[in-house]
Amino acid sequence: MIAAGYGYNAKVQSTAEKENRALAYGLAAVLLWSTVATGFKLGLAIMAIEQLLLLGSMFSWIVFLLYAVVTNGWRLAKKDRRLVVLLGFINPFAYYLILFAAYDRLPAHIAQPLNYTWAITLALLAVPILKQPLSRRSLIGIVISYAGVVLLLATAQQSSSSGWDGLGVALALVSTLLWAVYWLLNTRSESDPAAIMFWSFTLGTILVAVACVSGPGLPHLDSQKIAYGAWVGLIEMGVTFLCWQQALRLTRNAARIGQLIFLSPFISLALIYFVLEEHISWWVVVALLVIVTGISFANSTVSPRDRLNQTKFP
Repeated sequence: MIAAGYGYNAKVQSTAEKENRALAYGLAAVLLWSTVATGFKLGLAIMAIEQLLLLGSMFSWIVFLLYAVVTNGWRLAKKDRRLVVLLGFINPFAYYLILFAAYDRLPAHIAQPLNYTWAITLALLAVPILKQPLSRRSLIGIVISYAGVVLLLATAQQSSSSGWDGLGVALALVSTLLWAVYWLLNTRSESDPAAIMFWSFTLGTILVAVACVSGPGLPHLDSQKIAYGAWVGLIEMGVTFLCWQQALRLTRNAARIGQLIFLSPFISLALIYFVLEEHISWWVVVALLVIVTGISFANSTVSPRDRLNQTKFP
């Protein structure tokens, strides 16, 4: 009886320890991802789009290579070999070229909320691609989120003498389309996500290198450029992805971890204000709150674990 009690206590303690570790990994991922909008702008201030993406992709590729070596995670399912070619073209190549171009043309406090609406784009594309019906609740959430986008753009236009760049806005919205397609394609894979990331980044980094050599040329490296490349590659694309995956494996309470994602855009906005010193009106905060509310409302019909799998931070 006593032995059974000790066994039960040990099991409870082990479960609690796993949940604490999952929460730590999830919180670390959220906090790290919250810095990337600031990192994008700082890196783009001293490098061309292709140069920053090349450095970031190389750092990410090294992370996934090391992870594959440690875990022996090389294996791709046979049916995924063609799929990974398309995934590598989208991420890191096409998606980040377009996203960086948007950040290059827009203030970070405009680009970041626009990119965050990718989850709404995903819900819309899931209807024709996955044949998933769009519930009334999801439709209401989509309308709320895009109302937030309209509010964001309308108030930004009024509060800035130069207004916002129309092409930059279009690029930011196209990036949400690309990322949603990327996630939907990932649902067809049967391989470990880390293996998918390694092989897609192997191909994607080659494509980025070709674009870089054909365009602005390879960056002349110094400590500052390497630091920004590492910031983008390790935090946006590499280590943070592995942290989130670890949180996903450890937790038995996915809903609690999932709630952390809604902290990210607001922490990011604070960093943009204090580090980049961009003027941010209260209307931007209100618009972001509306966008996040719509996403939360639309996703409330999605299972917590599916929501975690869908998560990607700008």
